[in-house]
Amino acid sequence: MVSKPVSGHKLDRSGALSHCRCDALDGAAARVADSEHSRHARLQEKRLALEPPPAGRTARAEQVAAGQDVSLGIHLVKTDRRDAEKLARSHRSDDLTAVWVPDEGSEALRDLVRAREAAKQDQLRARHRLSKFLLRTGRRPAMGLKAWTERYLAWVQQIQFSQPAQEFTLLDYLHEVQHMDERVQRLEQAIAEAVKLASPQVQEVIRGLQALRGVAHLSAVTIAAELGNISRFESARKLMGYSGAVPSEDSSGKRQRRGNITKTGNAHLRRIAVESAWSYRFRPAIGPRLRQRQEGVPEEIKEIAWKAQIRLHKRYLKLMAAGKDKQKIITAVGRELLGFVWAIGIKAETAGKLQMAA
Repeated sequence: MVSKPVSGHKLDRSGALSHCRCDALDGAAARVADSEHSRHARLQEKRLALEPPPAGRTARAEQVAAGQDVSLGIHLVKTDRRDAEKLARSHRSDDLTAVWVPDEGSEALRDLVRAREAAKQDQLRARHRLSKFLLRTGRRPAMGLKAWTERYLAWVQQIQFSQPAQEFTLLDYLHEVQHMDERVQRLEQAIAEAVKLASPQVQEVIRGLQALRGVAHLSAVTIAAELGNISRFESARKLMGYSGAVPSEDSSGKRQRRGNITKTGNAHLRRIAVESAWSYRFRPAIGPRLRQRQEGVPEEIKEIAWKAQIRLHKRYLKLMAAGKDKQKIITAVGRELLGFVWAIGIKAETAGKLQMAA
């Protein structure tokens, strides 16, 4: 076998390429080695964990074992024993937050209130289907005829179509709307009966919350059912955070940046607060319905409710004058309304506890 001669140019070129590849591999290996060395050095450095010293002793410093990255919290071994130890250490350092566990009565009332809320959503969908069907077919009510009243439903029942299929469609949509109305009424009656069987503490909270403007019986029951024991919140700010109506924030140093609300709380409570906040657009006043709801309510709770009207209406006017978006204004007012809910709830629960003790 005869080997072909290789020119010096090709030999030099291939040798140069081989030399470049070797240099590249050596450089990559060096970089990896450097990174591994720096990582190993970071893991080997001492991390001091200071703990409160006992009486008569100085602070004790402990060195964290090499390979345990405390800052990142990365653990390659996960067992029940290690999880239990981690929970025990977190509990000892007060890093865990206790949660309120509702009793059977509170949980049952909350389920009933949420069932009624789901029924209201289904009712809205059924009404939308019927109204959009009438709109597609060119059937429009007379001027001044308010939707979903008895007169409106009587007008819908006398509508006739030339096609039998449309007649069946109208009848089905109408029966669904009537069924949803009966379902909502049935659930509201069940809520009224359940409130009568609730504890005196819950009844006092519901009665006290109705002193607020924009918070009627069903809204008060919803707030009481979603919050449960209001005194578990240390402050009104804690309650606002629980609702998720506080603005998000991304600030550092002198830079302050606030965004939309977090929505990381109880959506049912947030919805009620925002809906009730629309009533504070108007001047502070006590109408016939509000005066009727405030009958039998302690004077100190009435004073808190009146203070809420004055403060929240001023807040609304101030934000409107600043040119803020209306929906954002109502959200801000609803967030502050929860502060007054907390104040009334604390006093009402205290009165309920005294009544139970007596």
